[in-house]
Amino acid sequence: MKKYIYIAGICMSALLATSCEDFLTVSSPDKLTSDSFWRDEADAEAGMAAAYSQLEYYIDTWEFAEVKWPVEAYREDIIDIGNDAMNYQNWVELYNFSYTNGNSQFNSYWSNNYRGISFANQVMEKVAGIENMDATKLSQMVCEAQFLRAYYHLKLLLNWKEIVIRDKYITDPAELDKALSSRTECWDFIVDDLKNAAAGLPSSYDSDNLGRATSGAAYSYLGFAYLTRAYEEPEKKTEYLNNALSAFGNVRGYELETDFGSMFDGTNKNCKESIFELQTSMSSANGANYRTQLQYWIATAELGGWDEILPNKILVDEYKKEGQVATTGLYDTRFYHTLFTDCDYYNDGTGKVFGYDYNELFDTDRPAFRKLLPATADAFWEDYCAINVPLMRYANVLLMMAEAHNELGNPANAIPLINQVRAAHGNMPAMTGISQNEVQAQIEHERMLEFPLENWRWYDLRRWGKLSQALNAVNRTSFSQEKNAFFPTPLTEINSNALISE
Repeated sequence: MKKYIYIAGICMSALLATSCEDFLTVSSPDKLTSDSFWRDEADAEAGMAAAYSQLEYYIDTWEFAEVKWPVEAYREDIIDIGNDAMNYQNWVELYNFSYTNGNSQFNSYWSNNYRGISFANQVMEKVAGIENMDATKLSQMVCEAQFLRAYYHLKLLLNWKEIVIRDKYITDPAELDKALSSRTECWDFIVDDLKNAAAGLPSSYDSDNLGRATSGAAYSYLGFAYLTRAYEEPEKKTEYLNNALSAFGNVRGYELETDFGSMFDGTNKNCKESIFELQTSMSSANGANYRTQLQYWIATAELGGWDEILPNKILVDEYKKEGQVATTGLYDTRFYHTLFTDCDYYNDGTGKVFGYDYNELFDTDRPAFRKLLPATADAFWEDYCAINVPLMRYANVLLMMAEAHNELGNPANAIPLINQVRAAHGNMPAMTGISQNEVQAQIEHERMLEFPLENWRWYDLRRWGKLSQALNAVNRTSFSQEKNAFFPTPLTEINSNALISE
């Protein structure tokens, strides 16, 4: 998507304007309207770029992180809040589970995803009216927009118990009033969109269009949707687990990366393991802004960062749980690519922490994240970075497949999938244990080590019914399953939608 990503900023302004113009009965000849915008394939691509732009929350260079990680990650048991983050009450509320429906961060998260849905709906509706557009290209773009619509709805449904299904491009303010739909209705809608997208999307793109949604991405999220539903709707558990395996079986052409850290430091974008990832670029051509200051948000004060997010000690202990049994003679390799800690590896005199030993920068044993930081000190100290954020990786598909097999009572089918991930990413020996309970415990262990800062942990724990257990184990006792398993409907939605009340 390199060709079009840079014009998304311009395009978004145009689309926001046209959304308002559709409410008018009189059009001005010197203003862009939705009818005059959707003229050719270039306009269609610009509209699609705007729909993709909401993956980045289309806010600025640091607020991107200020929405995504406080909303998705601060709740997790493996995360501690940083010192500077304590100065932001809305962030602290998310960490302490003391938020109300007026919390600005998840109100922004809600609005952003619905903006993405609106852009996707507009593409689906408008491209059909473009004359002389190649039929194959048109069909593919509709499926691409359908995937994005499903993705944004999915993000919302993972964080709210009930959401509003937006299945059309709104041109009348009266249509904004719409009731919340049940989870079953929402899942059905998302599944249908993902099925249609998977059937019509290509399996890959050329080098100018890397990052666009593929059939593999659609099948991956379809499998995840079925896996989640299997726990939420136990009366259909077997059916949904088998559906999940069928979807995952269609995720083809991907391989695990052996250099785990390269997927998160900007040196190996859109790699062979990447199924779907948030695209960034240092280019600011044509007013584009797809670079961030993520490195400073993730890094601790000792590293020169802003000190907003930290790994919990429970995560460090989990990495060391099996001992130094990797083929390297060390702990699980993912440990060193995910964290900086007080250990022999980072205190060997070779300057593995941006040119320093750990003890030269840290006065106390204070674990810090390495994941999602640039590979070198020079890159770290740039004002901006362009590190892609993986949203769906093949390792996730393999571990979800393992979980589905195990839940169906077939742990023997799950074990080889787990071992693939362990060997490629951790340099770890084959797992021990063969029973269903042992395999589930191993899956929980692997997912904990594999996905810090990728923000799957909360949804995993909720799926397994272990939110309270995990949070109590790290003294996050203010959590209430009834109140905090999902966020409350945002106040912004209640104030603008007459069919929703507090």
